[in-house]
Parts: sequence; structure tokens; C-alpha cells
Amino acid sequence: MTDDAAVLAAPLPDEGSAADRFLRIFSDVRPGEGATVLLLMLNLFLLMVGYYIFKVVREPLVLVGGGAEMKSYAAAAQALTLMGFVPLYSWFSSRVNRMRLIMGVIFFFIVCIEAFYVGFHAGVPMLGFFFYVWVGIFSLATIAQFWSYTNDLYDRPTGERLFPIVAVGATAGSPLGALLTEPLFKAGIRPYTMFQITAAILLVHFALYRLIDRRQSGRRAEAAKAQQPLAGPGGFSLLLRNPYLQLLAALLLVLNFVNTTGEYLVGRTVLETAANAPTSEAKEAIVGAFYGGYNFWTSVLALALQAFIASRLVKYLGVGGVVLALPLVAVLRWAKICENATDYSIMNTGRQMLWLPTSREEKYKAKQAADTFVVRSGDLLSGVAVFLGTTYLAAGARSFAVMNLALIVLWLTVAVRLVRHYRSLAAPRG
Repeated sequence: MTDDAAVLAAPLPDEGSAADRFLRIFSDVRPGEGATVLLLMLNLFLLMVGYYIFKVVREPLVLVGGGAEMKSYAAAAQALTLMGFVPLYSWFSSRVNRMRLIMGVIFFFIVCIEAFYVGFHAGVPMLGFFFYVWVGIFSLATIAQFWSYTNDLYDRPTGERLFPIVAVGATAGSPLGALLTEPLFKAGIRPYTMFQITAAILLVHFALYRLIDRRQSGRRAEAAKAQQPLAGPGGFSLLLRNPYLQLLAALLLVLNFVNTTGEYLVGRTVLETAANAPTSEAKEAIVGAFYGGYNFWTSVLALALQAFIASRLVKYLGVGGVVLALPLVAVLRWAKICENATDYSIMNTGRQMLWLPTSREEKYKAKQAADTFVVRSGDLLSGVAVFLGTTYLAAGARSFAVMNLALIVLWLTVAVRLVRHYRSLAAPRG
């Protein structure tokens, strides 16, 4: 047989399923991986749709029921509540296996949804404020748990390849959830009636977890791991005793401090621009038009970055490419759009990848502490800085911008140290 004939007669390499081939457009997907990745992406997509329905409907509930002042206290209330939620999550995760942990958390939130529904029907006072606080905890806890589970499924090299694709579910689901509420409001449906949409989504969300888990349970090591409770100390203890996790927590704290202060600066600048409008209606039109374009372009850019850029940054620059991208962008109306879009896409991917070299206990317990309490603490610190700066120091937008630039330098320093630590943990041990 000639060489040419031998080549023609040789079997073609396994290119995988249609899902594998399609996802290969966006990242390096190996044969047999595509179906699970699509299920994970769909699961995250549905979770974000459900959360953004809540995110929209909570605004009229808190503003009408408690006013703008009550809304401003939410970050502090969330941080205090999470100080109790994180130890409770750690206690529960130490006593059940992986799927029972997921089931328990999801059904706990479904019960809360129905309790809020009954409460709003009954006209319970101040419930809008408590719902606003609860939504912040619900979003952080369920999203953190999703990524804990995904980190538990994949080792570091596989996660670095696949996480950028899975995260597309978040950037695609967020704008759809917000869009779904507009026609419902116009149809006269009460905000708390929309709770049932998210409750139904959470049931599908759990069913997808079960389906994914059954697919992965064919691997003996994975099946054995899935049945083991998460022994050891709680989430806060795990954060405090691990230098790598301390750096990760510091990164999240500064990230949210900078981002929340940046949002304040954007809002203040827009209001100053609209101050000379002849009527209140004209002022509302200026502010509304700005935020309409601002949120639209943020969502579009985030989806494009997640789909086409994130995986390539990981492939060619490693985790440092995604973790350092956001503080570098933040130093530059379009600069903030780019910052938010990078945060919601590339930086979000990097934040999840940073947990790949950690232990199972840290992936669940410490991640809950970091992604809930630490994140909300960053928002709270920003609120304190704004209050002190405006109330006692008469600080203007320029002063807050200078403060943010100093924080970005700190952020970049922490990010560089964290990336170095990540690489040392991920390096093969000889």
C-alpha cells in the first residue's frame, strides 16, 4: 500500500459530538465534553434569568415600601446577615453529600420565595426592605454554589479550558431576565406575582444539576467524591488560615470597593449633567437615556468578550490574562462601560478559575464566605467612604476619582501577587 493510500485508509481522529464541534468555535473542547458544558451553561443561564427578574422587581418593592434611604442600608444588612449564613452553610455542607447540599440550598430559597409571596399578599410592613436584602444573599449564594460545583467537577487544566464557555450562560441570561419583566409590568402583573417565575426556574435549575451529576457519576472517582460530605472547619476559618485565599479575598474586597465607587461616580456625573434640565421630566429623560445606553452596551460588550475573548486570553496568557485585565481597563461614559463589561465577563471567569487549585472544602465553604460576605463588605466600605466623603469632607467627584485610582494600584498589586501564587499552586510538584 502506498503512503497516500495508507493515509486515506487510516481512521479519522474522533472529532466528538456536534456539541463538541460547535463549542470548539469558542474554546478548546475535547471529545465528550460538549454536552456537559452545554448543560452547565444552560443551568447558569437559567439561574441568571431568575435572579435578574428578582433584581428588577425588588426596586419598586423597596422604593415604594421604604424609600431610597432604606435601599442604601441594604449592603450593611446583607453583610450582617451573611455573617450568620456562611457558618450555617458550612455546618450543613459538613453533614450531607454534594447533591443534598445543592438540593437543601435551592429548596430553602424556594421556601423563602413562597413566604415572601404570602407576606406581600398580606401587606406585611417593611417587607420590601427585607426582600431587597434577601435577593442580594440569594444571588451571591446560589451563583457561588454553582461555581463551587463546577470547580468540583473539573481539574485545573480542564477548568481553564471550559470555564470561559460555561460563563457565557451568565452574560446571556442577565439581560434576558431583565427584559422579561418589562412586558409583565406593562400587563399589570404585580411584582410579587413574578416570584413564581423564578421559583419554577429554580426547580428546573435543580433538575439540571441532577442530570449533570448523573452524567458525571459514570467516572468512579467522581461518583465516590460526590458522596462525601465536606469535613473540616467553616468558610471563615478556611479563608483566614490560607495565604492564597487571603489574597483572593483581598482582591474581591478591593474589586467591589472600586466598582461600587465607580458606579457612584457615574451616577453623580449623570445627575450633574442633567441638573440644568428645565423640568423634572427632562431630567428623568436625560438620566433614563444615559442608563438605557449604558446598560445595553455593557451587556452587549460583556457577551462578546465572554464568547470570543475570555477563552483566548486564558489560552495564550493564562489566568494572569483574565485576572489582570480588569484593573488595567479601570484606569481609563465608555471607560466605565468597558470596566463593567470586563468585570461581568473576563474578570468573572478569572474569579472562578482562581478556585481550581483549592481543596473541595475550600471550593464550597470558603468560596461561600468570599463570594458573599467579602463581596458585600466591599460594597459596604464603598458606601461608608461615600458617606464620610460627602458628609464630613465635602469631597467632590475628583476626590473620589483620585481615591479610586489609588485603590486600583492596590488592586493591581494584589492581583499580581495572587496570580503568582496561583501559578505556584498549579505547578507540577517534582
